[in-house]
Amino acid sequence: MKTIWKYESFLPDVPEQYRLSLGEGDTPLIKSGFIGNELGLSNLYFKLENLNPTGSYKDRFAAVLVSEMRAAGQKVCIATSSGNTGAALSAYCAAAGITCMLVVVDGAPESKVKQMQLYGAQILMVKDFGKNAETTSKVFDDLEKICSSRQLPLPISAYRYCPSAMQGVETIVYEIQEMLPDGVDQIFVPAGGGGLTLAITKGVFSSSFNIKVNCVQPEGNDTIASALRKGEMKAKSVSASFTAVSGLQVANVIDGDQVINNCRKLGGNGYVVNDPDVFKWQKMLARKEGIFCEPAGAVALAGLADAIARKEIGKNETVVCLVTGSGFKDMMSVDRNFELPEVKTLSRENCISTIEECL
Repeated sequence: MKTIWKYESFLPDVPEQYRLSLGEGDTPLIKSGFIGNELGLSNLYFKLENLNPTGSYKDRFAAVLVSEMRAAGQKVCIATSSGNTGAALSAYCAAAGITCMLVVVDGAPESKVKQMQLYGAQILMVKDFGKNAETTSKVFDDLEKICSSRQLPLPISAYRYCPSAMQGVETIVYEIQEMLPDGVDQIFVPAGGGGLTLAITKGVFSSSFNIKVNCVQPEGNDTIASALRKGEMKAKSVSASFTAVSGLQVANVIDGDQVINNCRKLGGNGYVVNDPDVFKWQKMLARKEGIFCEPAGAVALAGLADAIARKEIGKNETVVCLVTGSGFKDMMSVDRNFELPEVKTLSRENCISTIEECL
């Protein structure tokens, strides 16, 4: 079974007997069958991180983090999450016999919360956490103090908090390099606090590739992307996150400054997309490519569409969009944003006649 530990030379030095894997990594890189042609691109690929064990790229982070905890003999994991990190940590902690307590953002999708609960995690949802920058900072500070006093990590999927575990996320780039050995021109990455985008830039720096890494954010949580595009040096927190794209509702800067620096060094740019466009591309991925992702998983593609409209992408460039999480993570979003027809129970005769009418 291939897992991220095949890249052990790029990962923290965890003794082999403590390394934990549920089969994370080695996710498919699929060439677009329809959307690429419609956008005028010859070589568009989707990296399907939605097919990791718990349904998101965060499993790469959790595999390393929980392995480090096992090696340190730690028995309690206290973390924060908007959904996917919590699902990943709760699953890997369950497999490691570690108690997991998760402080989740206000309004985290119910399907993600229930996934965490089924793995056995204790869930604490805090009002305005993840929506208001001041509240979010105070929660982070409180949890840092608790974890520090008990010699525990604070597993937030960001370099600001867990730089060694984030090396697990960098393995996405190594896989892309193996799957597209002739090279990649541009990667589009969705961003909330910026941890994933920073991981991709670091992975590029560690590889033999020269790839432009682009940061894409919803306009309701534009902490990094506009600053990158405007040539500014610092990311900016927002008073509150006003996007409906769960998982990217991070009002604070966190890894944003480093994202700007690294993306700029690689020649990448920032793209701000609106929620309706994100939901449009989420539906297009399902209808045109057979890829069922959560809204955050369509943000990179929305950013690519914006780049094409700006004439910032060449038609022969090889482009990769990261699809970060499964559509099953946020079924309430499907109900809210798509007017899917009601399914009624028919008689056998009516069923057959309906089929015949459609033929």
